[in-house]
Amino acid sequence: MRVPLSWLREYVDLPATETGRDVQAKLISAGLEVETVEQLGADLKGPLVVGQVLTIEELEGFKKPIRFCTVDVGPANGTGEPQEIVCGARNFSVGDKVVVVLPGAVLPGGFAIAARKTYGKVSHGMICSSDELGMGDDGTEGIIVLPPETEVGKDAIELLELVDEVLDIAVTPDRGYCLSMRGVARETATAYGLPLRDPALLDVPGPNAFGYPVRVADPSGCDRFTARTVTSLSPEARSPIWLQRRLQKVGMRPISLAVDVPNYVMMELGQPLHAYDRTRVQGTIGVRRAEPGEKLTTLDGVERTLDAEDLVITDDRGPIGLAGVMGGANTEIADHDAGEDGTNASTDVVIEAAHFDAVSVARTARRHKLSSEASRRFERGVDPQAAAAAAQRAVDLLVLLAGGTAEAGVTEVIAPTAPRTITIPADHPDKVAGVPYGRETVVRRLQEVGCDVYGQDELIVTVPSWRPDLTDPNDLAEEVIRLEGYENLPSTLPRPPAGRGLTYRQRLHRRIGRALAGAGYVEAPNYPFVSEQVFDQLGLAADDPARRVVKLVNPLSDEEPALRTSLLPGLLGALRRNDGRGSHDLALFETGLVFEPAEEQRVAAVLPVDRRPTDAEIAELDAALPHQPRHVAVVLAGAREQAGWWGKGRPADWADAVEAARTVAREAGAELVLRKGQYGPWHPGRCAELVITVDGAERVIGHAGELHPRVLKTLGLPERSCAMELDLDALEQAGDGTPQAPGISTFPVATQDVALVVDKPVPAAEVEAALRDGAGELLESIRLFDVYENEDQLGDGKKSLAYALRFRAADRTLTVDEASAARDAAVALAGERVGAVLRG
Repeated sequence: MRVPLSWLREYVDLPATETGRDVQAKLISAGLEVETVEQLGADLKGPLVVGQVLTIEELEGFKKPIRFCTVDVGPANGTGEPQEIVCGARNFSVGDKVVVVLPGAVLPGGFAIAARKTYGKVSHGMICSSDELGMGDDGTEGIIVLPPETEVGKDAIELLELVDEVLDIAVTPDRGYCLSMRGVARETATAYGLPLRDPALLDVPGPNAFGYPVRVADPSGCDRFTARTVTSLSPEARSPIWLQRRLQKVGMRPISLAVDVPNYVMMELGQPLHAYDRTRVQGTIGVRRAEPGEKLTTLDGVERTLDAEDLVITDDRGPIGLAGVMGGANTEIADHDAGEDGTNASTDVVIEAAHFDAVSVARTARRHKLSSEASRRFERGVDPQAAAAAAQRAVDLLVLLAGGTAEAGVTEVIAPTAPRTITIPADHPDKVAGVPYGRETVVRRLQEVGCDVYGQDELIVTVPSWRPDLTDPNDLAEEVIRLEGYENLPSTLPRPPAGRGLTYRQRLHRRIGRALAGAGYVEAPNYPFVSEQVFDQLGLAADDPARRVVKLVNPLSDEEPALRTSLLPGLLGALRRNDGRGSHDLALFETGLVFEPAEEQRVAAVLPVDRRPTDAEIAELDAALPHQPRHVAVVLAGAREQAGWWGKGRPADWADAVEAARTVAREAGAELVLRKGQYGPWHPGRCAELVITVDGAERVIGHAGELHPRVLKTLGLPERSCAMELDLDALEQAGDGTPQAPGISTFPVATQDVALVVDKPVPAAEVEAALRDGAGELLESIRLFDVYENEDQLGDGKKSLAYALRFRAADRTLTVDEASAARDAAVALAGERVGAVLRG
């Protein structure tokens, strides 16, 4: 919401010395998010005056039309003689009043004006457009043409209100009343302790039987509808400069008087209005839900197929507007440019001021992807009591500015509603804030908000109609606290009870994060939302369980409506973005929840807020939620080790992804078995299956390796990118949570190396398992340190795996014979299980 300070001063008598920055500080202290203060005309310097075009000479011989004009600027130029100016615009004629900037002036952006020769003529100044003066879009795309009655030589800076300060406020969803000058003025008056001149306090005639006929068929969607009629509007009437400038300052484009007035009242009072051309409305105006398949062409020229949940405004023909969102083209106000000589301009209008259900408007706007200034306000809550005043304000302006006649008929359809009352202990804000405000302060602050307050220790508070967000005692406590100043709240650190620290699961997650960071990975948290197309890009089978997703009813993006079942889509997206921005050597990791839908879909129970839910209620809520295991994943691309004076670098490969899985398993105290695997996005020949044993049963918990080239091409990832993902919760179940101190022996280690020849398809993990089992308890560790393939020396389809075996006894120094016997036993068992033969 853009708030011009000059307009704000009409409702609050701010001190003359108060600047926009001062007001910004006050409003921020009161809880509003004032993002910026724009200084309009800060670098503008005159002379900038009103001139009248006397003559126009068309200059020929140039690539574009050029005009040489003489303009009467009165005594502003010091001589009284006509000013000679070269101009390329075509939207003005002889006799028009225009804005002229004279030599010596400076326009916004530091553009200095001086007499200069151009197109064979000397131009003494410039005839200005709205963009050149920093006024914003006025819809003309040309020179500003002022009303004929404007005085020649008048200071245009003052006339056009070019110097001002505009506060830009980010209005949160619970402060819809601040989407109006009235709402911001109320907050300003409260912040300064000054009285408010409420623009909604008008003399409004009561409803009668002579107004335009209206029938509301859906009172739940529209609980208030006011209709007023103004006739005999002058087709030649234009919006005055002050009204146009105020609309421009708040970010709206002036169009025509009959359109500008409803927009102006909306920005002033916060009540969206709509004006219908009465001659184009046929019969009674109605409010109902749309019939399935009905169509409506809205003011933006788009034909829309309506949904049965859409609330629409109708006449005898059918829909003429989407209620609270946008009007229809079939009853659009025609301005003075319609037809020849303005003969088709609208002269009789019906003003609609209604109050629509916030949820209905929000869903309609989202359904049709049609956000408007009106829908923004209705979605956040509009004061239903302001409808009649807003309609009266629009009528008054149309009568005053367009010479119209207000018909005596007043239509007002109201569904009876009682004001909301809240009972709150007088000391409740004190308990919430931890500050002793006292009853008098609480009552005073609530009254400043607009509440009626009765009672002593127990206060009965009647909420004002413009604050639909105040629904319970905590809302009222928040109002007291924010008006007293958040900055006045003491900063007190909570004292946790002794003996309660992180859970084992939390400590494990932190250890894993630290271990991966220590291994050179960077944590990259991602949003948990994915598109279902990503599963095709990852090459998952049609029946893969990961394709079963939980879909959001109200997603942040229609392109990502589902919750993730894998961490890889987000991590691979981060990898692609970073690689595209020049970071090619990447190692990223993430730990986070994935979401697996339950076989039976349940509706979550609504928990009470006035008491602690029972264990049964909490269990019922948990049962309705999807299963949410925690996963860990890494992705790698580019160099794993950089080249330098110390030697050659090394690119990341599948072994690094496997090692990341081993790192995670070590932190969890679990034994991880690696097998050759094939799944989804991984290369079938460079994929390891990650297996654990829980309660005697093996379980695959993830995969690691190099990604398939087809997946890399589809997702736009670097060549030879690698990834790992595993189920961290499952790994935790297989792990031993008891801290294990490393065993330190006083006896020396005996090292034996073996090189075994096996068939190429035999996984190294199976060979290692056989050696470990065969060596017995004397084996301390085993490490694969070489893989060799040579058909001439080893034979066709063979490979050599070299292992370093470390033997140690706990009670003695091993002899060479003991170590060799253990090695031979290991080799023998490997020969039985996998056909391994000792090389050489």
